[in-house]
Amino acid sequence: MGVHRFDLPDVQRRVLFSALSAVGCFGVLPAVWAQGAYPNRPLRVIVPQPPGGGFDFVARALAERLSKSLGQSVVVENKSGSGTLVGTDAAAKADPDGYALLLGSVSNIALNMGLYDKLSYDSLRDFEPVGLAVSYSYTLMARKDLPLNSLKDVVAYAKANPGKLSYASAGNGSGQHVLAAALWHLAGVNLVHVPYRGAQAAYQDLLGGRVDLFFDLSSTARVQVNAGTVKALAVSGAERNPMHPDVSTITESGVAQLDLESWFGYFVPKKTPLDVQERLRTELAKVIAQADLQDNFRKAGGKPLSLSAEQTRALVRRDVERWTKLVRDIGIKAE
Repeated sequence: MGVHRFDLPDVQRRVLFSALSAVGCFGVLPAVWAQGAYPNRPLRVIVPQPPGGGFDFVARALAERLSKSLGQSVVVENKSGSGTLVGTDAAAKADPDGYALLLGSVSNIALNMGLYDKLSYDSLRDFEPVGLAVSYSYTLMARKDLPLNSLKDVVAYAKANPGKLSYASAGNGSGQHVLAAALWHLAGVNLVHVPYRGAQAAYQDLLGGRVDLFFDLSSTARVQVNAGTVKALAVSGAERNPMHPDVSTITESGVAQLDLESWFGYFVPKKTPLDVQERLRTELAKVIAQADLQDNFRKAGGKPLSLSAEQTRALVRRDVERWTKLVRDIGIKAE
């Protein structure tokens, strides 16, 4: 018993000393641990469109470089269905741990908010932008034999001849449809909407003279514009597009105060830890600033973006709020 009475306080002292040492280091160790803990396994980027399109192109260009920056694999996962709903919903419901990212665009982040009455996610409530990398404007094209040479001419003719002009889209609720419908709504004219299943079919009828007008991404439209098979009447960006420097913006035409650029970037679930968000935001910013990536975007017809976190949030919020209201005011619904 005497031995136990003598040793027990000594044991307690050693245990207490160890505990106090751990507490003393508490402010240092977790910080060191956190720096090395994320990421410790592969990340995935959910792309709500099939492989091969604009969503996929941007997602893979960023993923390849972000993987090198983070020292972990960044896997692109195409999850298409119901336009962009299936993939975007999956990202909204993913664990907010920084290992599931979303490729977000005006389409699934802004336009969907107005196109669907009961959307399974809320873009501003459920997502936080990590960074926007590139944007693409749209070009309004006319069939080459249309005897109208500017957007102002089109609107003047449409006012005098309601329902006589037609415009194509890649489907109800597509970016091409929403932009055109918003333009005609703001200009106060009535044109006939002809929805197609994809842009390729719309081009066939535009080139064949069976439809009068078509809005498409400037990067795709430039092939036909440069070939002289269509006429470029206006671009949708806030500024003129370098690919079509002689083509006025919608706002410059004087028929409506309207601009739309389809931006693309990475988003994470809103509840992702702030330190993880900042790590992703810092590394992605380095990627977006790479000269070779920006050159690739320019060659593909895009405009590289360089925005702060505050500017990014403001742009996303502006477009979500503006386009949700405008789409609902016009009454556009997705298919």
